[in-house]
This record gives sequence, C-alpha cells and structure tokens, in this order.
Amino acid sequence: MVAGVQASENSASSDGPRPVNLRTDLGQLADLIEISFANAMDNRGRAAVQEMRTFARMGPGLSLLSALNQMGMGQGHVWIANGRIVGNVTVYPASERGFDGKTWVFVNVATHPNFQRRGIAEHLMHASMDMIRARGAHTAYLQVDADNMVARRLYNRLGFVEERGFITWRRSGLYHKPAPSNSGIHIAHRRADEWRAEYELAQMVRPQLLGGLGWLRPLTLAEFRRTPWQHLRDWLSFRSVERLVIRSEDGKRLLAALWIENMLMNSSASLTLLVHPDYEGVYDEALLNTAVRRFGSAPLNIEHPADREATNTILRRYQFGPRMDVIQMRWDVKAARS
Repeated sequence: MVAGVQASENSASSDGPRPVNLRTDLGQLADLIEISFANAMDNRGRAAVQEMRTFARMGPGLSLLSALNQMGMGQGHVWIANGRIVGNVTVYPASERGFDGKTWVFVNVATHPNFQRRGIAEHLMHASMDMIRARGAHTAYLQVDADNMVARRLYNRLGFVEERGFITWRRSGLYHKPAPSNSGIHIAHRRADEWRAEYELAQMVRPQLLGGLGWLRPLTLAEFRRTPWQHLRDWLSFRSVERLVIRSEDGKRLLAALWIENMLMNSSASLTLLVHPDYEGVYDEALLNTAVRRFGSAPLNIEHPADREATNTILRRYQFGPRMDVIQMRWDVKAARS
C-alpha cells in the first residue's frame, strides 16, 4: 500500500490533479506503480521501480531529470489526495524506431486501489491528452491487459481504437531441445536484395493499422533495408540480427521469415516471426524448430499476434509460455480534432 494513503472526506486544498514534478514525486510514483501492477510486473518492471527509488534518493539535478525524461518518466499528470499521490498517467514522445516525431505513448495509467472508480484515471487521461494535443501530437498509443474490460471501455470512450492483441511468449533455456524437423522445407538466410520482398510479406501479416510489428515497433522500411549507419549502431551496441527465410518455388517471394536478435549484454534472444497466412502451421513450425534447436539453451522471447492461433499452438508445443496478453490501442489526435 502507498505509505500514508487513507480515504478521507476532508481533502487538503492542494488535492486533485497536477502535472508530474520529478523533483518531488519519484518515490511516491514508485510506490503507486508497484502496488498497481504488482500482479503483472516482471523483472524488468521491478528493476525500473527500483531505479526510480534510487533516483529519488539521489535528489534533484539537471542530469537526473534528463535521464528520467529519456526513461519516459518526465511528463504526465498525478492525482493528489490527502497530500499523497494516488493516481498517475505518464506520457512520453516516441522519438525512436521509425516514429514520425509526433507520436506519444501512454504508460503507467494507475490509480491506488483505495481510490478506484472515482473517475481519477479518466480525468488524468483527459489532462494528458490535452497536453500532448497542445504539443502537436498526431498519434498516441497504449497497451491494456486483454482481460481488463473496465480499462478497455474507458479508453474506447476516450477515442482510442483497438488495433490488435499481442501475446508475449517466453521459453526457458532449461527445456530440452526438440528433434530436428523432417519436413524437408528449405530455410535460408535472407539476401540483402530481398528486403523489399520481406517488407511486402510484413505488410500483409503485420499492417501498421493492426499494430505493425508489435509494441513500439512501427512497420517502416528501416526495419528491412538497414543503412550503413544502422549497421554501425548495431555493431557498437553488440546487437546482431540473423534473418532466416523460406522462399516461394520460383524464388521471387518470401513466404516466411524469422528474425533472431541477440545482444551481448542480454542472456536471452528475441524472435520476430512473419508467415504468409496460407502457410501457417507449417512454415512457422519449421522456423521455430530451427531457432529452438540452435538457440534454445538460452531463454527465447517472442511477441506475436494473439489472433494467429495456428502459430500460438506451435509455440505452446515448443514449450513457450504466455507472459503478457495485451491489446494495443491507438488514438488519432488529428481525427479527434475534426
């Protein structure tokens, strides 16, 4: 429970909404986020909360505020009751990975359990939406748990539309590797000149208006035709991406692709799977079999559309377990103005 928070009929004169103040709010924000997302928080989330508490103990400073703004903690609104933070909406600009510079992200929409169902979250959402509209936002995104129907109805009422459901799967490196597939399907490395064919496959199976490649991964050419500068950044960050593909018989189209991303400082590998609908249940199994046999001694992660049940069945067969089941939602700010 957030320390010192109690329901009271007599609120202080300063109670109500106000913008986030990083110089004073970090510790209480960490408490609120921890209690609000306790059941769903993973190790990365717990590490972020601990990082917030560390910054709070360090005290204010220009370098501190700059670092927190880069983490996406610097903007948004809080709700004060009895001098304590009981509600929060954090927003930050999505300035990387191909976004247009006018896209914002909503995270940490949280209300303390003792203060829920009082309209606090809706009020804070309105305030934050007004703020990013005034700053020239074109689009905003958020994620909500698929089973949180109360929140989904709220966001729909505010003008957000549901793009697509995504499930994040994880396979432990402790499982035994599967036997090699005997399908006879030829898997090859993608050639540099096949970037357009891979992009066309992605446009079919991961269109931008259905969530793109996943959370904060818009469908952009840069993901398929990487520049020398991007290759240099990958090298400097010790990031490598192996691209496996399955071609059509005439070799002119790509019918399936699997990206295997490794980071030197990360013990797990991340997968991205693209499969033509006509070949789901066959080509996805061949590619996943290859990935698990080669990299299965380390944890494997993959975010995949929840509506691709054939692939999801194969993921379960290869001992991937669902970690998150979320709906990605989009707010078109310009459309809301008209």
